[in-house]
Amino acid sequence: MAAVCIAFINTYTMAQTFLKARWEHIIMANYTVPPGVLKPYLPDGLELDLFEQQAMVSLVGFRFAGTRLFSLPIPWFGTFEEINLRFYVLRKEAGLTKRGVVFINETVPHRPVAFLANYLYQEHYTCAPMISHYTQMAGIQRVKYQWKQGSQWHHMGVQASTSAKPLIPGTIESFIYEHYYGYTGTPGRLTMEYEVRHPAWLVNDVISYRIDCDFEALYGKTFCFLNKQAPHSVLHTPGSPVTIPWKQNKIAVI
Repeated sequence: MAAVCIAFINTYTMAQTFLKARWEHIIMANYTVPPGVLKPYLPDGLELDLFEQQAMVSLVGFRFAGTRLFSLPIPWFGTFEEINLRFYVLRKEAGLTKRGVVFINETVPHRPVAFLANYLYQEHYTCAPMISHYTQMAGIQRVKYQWKQGSQWHHMGVQASTSAKPLIPGTIESFIYEHYYGYTGTPGRLTMEYEVRHPAWLVNDVISYRIDCDFEALYGKTFCFLNKQAPHSVLHTPGSPVTIPWKQNKIAVI
């Protein structure tokens, strides 16, 4: 499988666009953390982006739909779930501030998807069995993501209004959603930057939520304290089409 993926990459990397997809039914459970917890994961040339002077991580569940790589559909693997843990960063360059995210880990159900993302973008993908559920009735939508760690299934889910509203500047929704770059790397390694293009997301009011996640088992002992910590906020957005250009920038740190 790896040889097939590499042959595919070598054939189509002249394209301008790496990925096109629709990100659907996005749940983001946001937790405050001490800034020092994130420093070992902070790539060179970046600083933490804070909300009301607090560093945050987000446990995110969503669904890729209609995924295309280099403008080609992906047979059998074009629609799938993802769970990730991410935090928020800034890059300041020539008077311009770029707001982005760094992924601590991303979990998907398909090994070829994980291989491509790790090979091409030096991300931190792992694989686990995953399923999702979506229902809608009487103005309420129910979204649930489940993933298996060892022999145990964990989940995150919300009940949310089907009525979508635009972002309001200065809110937690605006802070969490308005990051349009991805960064990879760790201290002492080359930092890579890529752009994530999508329209401003709409907001659905979350009525209730349930989260059962073993942060220590999935993300390491560093994050074990989140097992007993309630989220600062839980958000839901319908999502949108997303495009990731093939171009990546290497950040030179002086």
